[in-house]
Amino acid sequence: MKMLKGIQYAHARIPIKWKLTLWAAVLLFFFFAAYNVTQYMLMSRWIVNQEKMDMEQEMREILDYFLENERLLEENELFQVRNYLYRVNKSNQLIRLFDGENRRLLIVSNDIPESWTDGLNVPTTGVTALSQGGHSLMVLRSPLHMAGFKGTIEIARSREEYRQLQVRLIHVMVAFAASAAVLSILGGQALARQLLRPLQALTATIKNIRQRGLQERMPPGSNTDELSTLGSLFNSMMDEVERAFQQQSQFVQDAAHELWTPVTIIEGHLALLDRWGKENPAVLEESLQASLQELLRLKGLVQELLALMNAECGELEEMGRVADPAGMIRQIIRNMLLLYPAFRFQMRVEELSGISLDISVQHLEQILLIILDNAVKYSEDARIVEISGVVNASGEAHIRIRDYGTGIPAEDLPYVMDRFFRVDKVRRRGQGGNGLGLSIAKRLAERHNGSIAISSKEGEGTAVTIILPALASGK
Repeated sequence: MKMLKGIQYAHARIPIKWKLTLWAAVLLFFFFAAYNVTQYMLMSRWIVNQEKMDMEQEMREILDYFLENERLLEENELFQVRNYLYRVNKSNQLIRLFDGENRRLLIVSNDIPESWTDGLNVPTTGVTALSQGGHSLMVLRSPLHMAGFKGTIEIARSREEYRQLQVRLIHVMVAFAASAAVLSILGGQALARQLLRPLQALTATIKNIRQRGLQERMPPGSNTDELSTLGSLFNSMMDEVERAFQQQSQFVQDAAHELWTPVTIIEGHLALLDRWGKENPAVLEESLQASLQELLRLKGLVQELLALMNAECGELEEMGRVADPAGMIRQIIRNMLLLYPAFRFQMRVEELSGISLDISVQHLEQILLIILDNAVKYSEDARIVEISGVVNASGEAHIRIRDYGTGIPAEDLPYVMDRFFRVDKVRRRGQGGNGLGLSIAKRLAERHNGSIAISSKEGEGTAVTIILPALASGK
């Protein structure tokens, strides 16, 4: 058990590069070895079969010779048979003829002693393998039946050449195995290097990010495999991280700036009071009113920052759905008329009857109030605000709020929902805005699988469309 744990511990400490190299080398060597062994077995079998076929062909020729010359055995003219067998016999081979009683009638041999094999009559043709004194033989026996004669023809061939060929094949296989081992290691290293190249690039990129900053990226991959996809996803993730970091930095700067302004004003008035305003009622009253106004603005800014944080990061509690969006919009407009009696609010929200919206009443009300408040602030002399609602074929409710006020310049339109963005910061601060309202509305809509679209033309007004998932009433 301790040995097994030691092996596991040692294996865990090996770098992944060498693990891949080792396993790739083992697999490649295994395939090389399996191929060589299979090739050796097939070659050996093929050589044995060729030997058998050659001996069988030779046996057929000898049998045909006897069948064509039956009289040679009848007349006992074996010298002609011996001459024939000498001609057809091959090196390292023995040919013998036996009668029916296993008496040898003749023998022809090329370097094969007769003692290496015993004569034996057989009823059918067959091949056997013999080993005598360290020598291997292949023996083919076939019965010979002619008129007045029954016997056996035997061909015994040495397998020394075959064994020598086997030895040479083994030597070649060992050489190939050694080459295969070297090639396996080199191939394993090349494969490991190829597989680890994207991971090494990822590691280098992470180190560069730590040293140089979030702008570092992995080099683009040359193919579309999983590791290249990982690199692309990493770059996309880093784009998001960098964007979020930049937004966070900008947010902190903007928040600090927005908080600094009222704090500086309050500090200035308090310093004024400290120097000579204590005894001057007019200065005291002016400073107190200005400080209270800035405190209220500071309080509103903090509340908006908290609302934005909740819109972005807070948990969405189950707060129900808006069951009657048309009635809710009418009620909000009635409340707006109490605050802004000089404005005319034109509503066409009948299509929103009979549906429910997958958003809480509180969040939809907050979104509507933010957009309606902006429409009123920036309408100036054109005191008309239109509110309409439709449901499209995709099952989305579109609530559109249109004003005819100052509008938004085209170059500023992409940024109006960024935090703390104001088209005209000096003038808009005088109207009480902090540049967070649309950011809060956008985050709330997105958290309920919706969105907000803005179209505007400078001098002609702005249209803001709230897009939310709609459900049939009762679902």
